[in-house]
Amino acid sequence: MAQFFMIHPDNPQQRLIREAANILRNGGVVVYPTDSCYALGCMLGDKKAMERILAIRQIELKHHLTLVCHNLSELANYARVDNSQFRQLKAATPGSYTFILQATKEVPRRTLHPKRATIGLRVPDHKVALALLEELGEPILSCTLLLPGDEEALTDPYEIRERLEHVVDAVIDGGWCGTEPTTVIDMTDGVELLRQGKGDAAIFGL
Repeated sequence: MAQFFMIHPDNPQQRLIREAANILRNGGVVVYPTDSCYALGCMLGDKKAMERILAIRQIELKHHLTLVCHNLSELANYARVDNSQFRQLKAATPGSYTFILQATKEVPRRTLHPKRATIGLRVPDHKVALALLEELGEPILSCTLLLPGDEEALTDPYEIRERLEHVVDAVIDGGWCGTEPTTVIDMTDGVELLRQGKGDAAIFGL
């Protein structure tokens, strides 16, 4: 049975953030809010938790998982970023973007796209997500909470709890997150728009 945390979207209660972080550290799968949909998340190094997320979503790793980072300097630990890319990323973070980048050796191979050795990375503009990331001190391996057969991501924390209470360990109610996914930008070879979502692609000249 999943624990249910009601956390204020503008002033997250640190005690509840700490409890949610401990669930992640202990191998849990957590539903948490971002600036672009609710997400499923686990610790980067936890193979079993990652496999649980893939099973919930019924996806394979050719669907990029995303490393959700606290800030840009943390992101740069997990992706190869040159000076030009760094400037572009700085202009767009935090925000509703996912960037496809070549991963560094800090990222376990099992989490990467099987053919390209790439990973999605983002820095969300949501106080609950950022507080959770700060408490953890490392990224959360994540994907959008879009369940098999659904056309849109789940947005109601009570519906999320009802549908997932036996397959996740915690649901964080952080208020309304919307249903529009992130804008996905592939930066492995130039700058390519893979999906137009909530983030404005115009800042990349796209």
